[in-house]
Amino acid sequence: MTLAEEAEPDPEREERRLQQRRRRARLKAAALGRSRGGLTCKVHLSAERRCRPLSFVVTPGQAADSPQFSAVLAGVRVRGPVGRPRTRPGAVAGDKAYSSRANRAHLRRRKIKAVIPEKADQAANRKKKGARGGRPVSHDAELYKERNTVERCINKIKDWRGLATRFDKRPDSYMAGLQLRGAVIWLRSLQPAT
Repeated sequence: MTLAEEAEPDPEREERRLQQRRRRARLKAAALGRSRGGLTCKVHLSAERRCRPLSFVVTPGQAADSPQFSAVLAGVRVRGPVGRPRTRPGAVAGDKAYSSRANRAHLRRRKIKAVIPEKADQAANRKKKGARGGRPVSHDAELYKERNTVERCINKIKDWRGLATRFDKRPDSYMAGLQLRGAVIWLRSLQPAT
């Protein structure tokens, strides 16, 4: 094989690369990503104490939970009888997946109480550093018991089969379904119980 033959690109190989790039672009546009179950997406949401959704963020399936924390919190808007919507809750409860320095710093900057338990490896690293490791994080066990409201809200959303299995191809139509289901949950909770 000469140098001239090596310099010529293989047309079949170039076509395969082009197809792979197109496929990755389609998956990114559809907010789909690889996870253990195949091509999936994740819905990150916040809910209030009565299991009503406040904000949604849709990401590809391989996306981690912790980086989406500030995006979910930024979407929280609660209207009151007068004035502008409230965007800062009194406290935020989350599971250990959201226990990171960045998330805790974000909550401190916004003067929001963090009710997030510390991961075992983070506690071990903090203790290993001794006095330089900082103080242990405060944790309100009574408020943390109410964290299951998010899980119950997810179960209410999954009552709609299309949202539970994601039949929608485009992320904007899936997000519209999430918003619609959230509105139905809110409207049902506002009706007087008979």
